[in-house]
Amino acid sequence: MTSTLPVPLPVANAVTTQTPRTVAAAQVVIDALVKQYDNLRALAGVSFTVQRGEWVALMGPSGSGKTTLINILGGLDTFTSGRISVDGVDLAKLSENEVVRYRAEKVGFVFQQFHLVPYLTALENVMLAQYFHSSTDEKQAVEALKRVGLGDRLGHVPAKLSGGEQQRVAIARALINQPKLILADEPTGNLDEANENIVLRIFRELHDAGHTILMVTHDPDIARQADRTIELAHGHLQFDSAQHGPGHPLHCPLANTGDCCTEPPSVTTVEDQIRFDHLLEQIWICSEEIKPALISQLRVEGPSGRLPLITDEPTKRVLTRMSEVALVKLRDDEAQLTPMGSIRARDVVRRHRLAERLFKDTFAIEDSEAHTQACKFEHIISPELDQRICTFLGHPTTCPHGKAIPPGTCCVNIRHDNSNGAK
Repeated sequence: MTSTLPVPLPVANAVTTQTPRTVAAAQVVIDALVKQYDNLRALAGVSFTVQRGEWVALMGPSGSGKTTLINILGGLDTFTSGRISVDGVDLAKLSENEVVRYRAEKVGFVFQQFHLVPYLTALENVMLAQYFHSSTDEKQAVEALKRVGLGDRLGHVPAKLSGGEQQRVAIARALINQPKLILADEPTGNLDEANENIVLRIFRELHDAGHTILMVTHDPDIARQADRTIELAHGHLQFDSAQHGPGHPLHCPLANTGDCCTEPPSVTTVEDQIRFDHLLEQIWICSEEIKPALISQLRVEGPSGRLPLITDEPTKRVLTRMSEVALVKLRDDEAQLTPMGSIRARDVVRRHRLAERLFKDTFAIEDSEAHTQACKFEHIISPELDQRICTFLGHPTTCPHGKAIPPGTCCVNIRHDNSNGAK
């Protein structure tokens, strides 16, 4: 279905000058936030603040606590301990009815799954959000849909809309009550590239108009459009560009020490992490094929989901930075893995080939698409998810192309038992 491009959002309080916004106090305050599920601690003392009008990208591997944090902020879930406030409202002190009112008045939700009522039209889905706010205004709902480019889709039910159009209905619904805070959980995760660009354009316009946005994403290309990046890992705050600066690595070795940010970091961006992994994978494959990894034949460019890596930095320069952090050794025109680089390369190759096996065997995806998706997954699969996928697949030893999958800790006993049984 052809998507209609949205028109710019005519928001009344849009910023019309180039003067930076200034704020007196944080709009969102999260202090020592803990969320415990029985023996699982989804959030383990997370603390940070968000300024009014700020766009924050929330990143981290699956299971790191991103969605839990978003749900707590939106009043969809409770927390075990700590403090969280939005516009001075302490969420822990709200009654059940006050939480409902908080969600209706202060928060707009945009999810990866659109959560539209299937038997209601686009217009009725938006007006449903007004109903929960205590009043409905059809004219206002029509205008909201026109702002996201759906003025000609008012009477269509979700099944008659494309994925991108359904997400734009969800955005119109999220904005209809003029929320102070927009919470988006992988809002482009189910969209093709064209619709992703349309939805991101809407979010940029919302940001320019002064809305505060917290967006969960795995895509570094999307995160780069935000003002700030926060990364969670195992329920802990792993990285915050507001604390360590946009040039610091995601896993800064000096973080939380007196020396943090006083030395120029060797790894600078999420893109660098992906470039390093991409080169390490090539060098590993060369060693598998018992041939030298010639620098002149290694390529910096490569896929990261839908983000083609920037190619304006020569391969030799990237490899030099990798040698500075002891991932490779450079000898004449050859790159060799160090022990640390070998461990990291092995993990990248394992994740990639497991992902290929998953997409090929479980979802019957064609080879080229399986490879593309595996390139995306190899950068976001956590060690825990890696082991779960491997166990689910029965601890495969080769990828669909017959190349060896390096065993993980979950495979050691399995493969040992199999080898004993074969004797």
